[in-house]
Amino acid sequence: MPIPILQTWFAKKHSAAPPIKDRSQLRVGIPKVLNIWSTHQFWVGFLKALGISPENIIFSSDTSEEQGREFGKGRGTVDCCYPVKCMSGHYGELIFGQKKKINILLSPMIHSLPSILHGHVVDTVTCTRVMAGPENIKAGFMKENDVFVENGIVYASPFVSLGDRQLVSGQLYTSLKDILNLDPDETERAVQAGYQALENFTTRARQRSREILAWCAQNQKPCILVLARPYHMDTGIGHEIEAELQAHGYPILWLQYLPGDADLMNWLFAEDMRKGRIKTPFDISDVWTSSYSSNTNEIMWGAKVAARCPWITCVIRLSSYECGMDQPTYTPTQKIVEATGTLFFKFGDLDSTKPAGSIKIRVETIVHYLAKYSGSIIGRKLSWLSADCPLPRTSRERTPTRAMADEARAAEPKQLVVLH
Repeated sequence: MPIPILQTWFAKKHSAAPPIKDRSQLRVGIPKVLNIWSTHQFWVGFLKALGISPENIIFSSDTSEEQGREFGKGRGTVDCCYPVKCMSGHYGELIFGQKKKINILLSPMIHSLPSILHGHVVDTVTCTRVMAGPENIKAGFMKENDVFVENGIVYASPFVSLGDRQLVSGQLYTSLKDILNLDPDETERAVQAGYQALENFTTRARQRSREILAWCAQNQKPCILVLARPYHMDTGIGHEIEAELQAHGYPILWLQYLPGDADLMNWLFAEDMRKGRIKTPFDISDVWTSSYSSNTNEIMWGAKVAARCPWITCVIRLSSYECGMDQPTYTPTQKIVEATGTLFFKFGDLDSTKPAGSIKIRVETIVHYLAKYSGSIIGRKLSWLSADCPLPRTSRERTPTRAMADEARAAEPKQLVVLH
């Protein structure tokens, strides 16, 4: 009778099997604030890879005065940054405003960000006030009693450097291992899934932006670039200014999703690289030497792209009330954009009391100047670039694009404006 030695020695014993980690019923609330606006897909991909059902990943709604009054009243903390102050309403909505209670409130302290400029700048860290915002707002829900404990909610605020991939798995494992019963290997897999989800989303968004530019090139139509921080996409922070402009027929591009394709970038920045002003199209050292802040770096780079791209004839600059990080960039970005005659309009000190009437008046002004000057701006910028535009054309013949460029060349010297 054969002795089942192999089966005895190597068969998996039930008592040694790891416990099943069923997280499908966990409900995780994420406040839709600050840099979550540009990293949300990472968190969705990360949590889904851990087995949390998509329908149980709950984001708060856009910022609104009603949200703040109903859910954030009495929970405010001292902070001059309006987008940080608004977080109280988002926390309150996730705690008190859900028909089915959440189990975890996940509000990460994001130290650095993935960026198209990574490797071309000193660093891609976030604003320290924004990074510390979650802990600041948390205090307002614990100053008298622990609201989280009272509502059976675990508060999780992991410190995470999304701009440094090699650190993220360790950071999230350390912060969340007890909350989500994690082990290092599954944390690493979930982090990779998060990055993949973020990259897929960003790639699609950048491709869509390129398609908009291609349409503008084919039809000789202008578009508008919004230079702003990610949270200005929030309708309660950015006041939908870009939507008002789009309603007049002008396509909108957001800085965060500008296409970074090599063919397009090399076409726009060829002269700068040939003359040694910059090393790559993503180099901003010619205009901004203190390149450590991710959002600031991208705003400066976006201004350079706007100044060169023919079909971006207008830039809208958004900034919230008393933003210390934005204030030093106001004059440089305006000078860069206007160096090539591109229109520049700034909406500074945005906050919840910004009157809608004044915004509409300014939008009408912007639309007037777009209609009046866009054609000459497109022609002028085309005259400074090579004829080898990588964007598709409507015909091999002398298209309106080339006709406009030819007219501009006849009227102006052939040179690229130096943005120093």
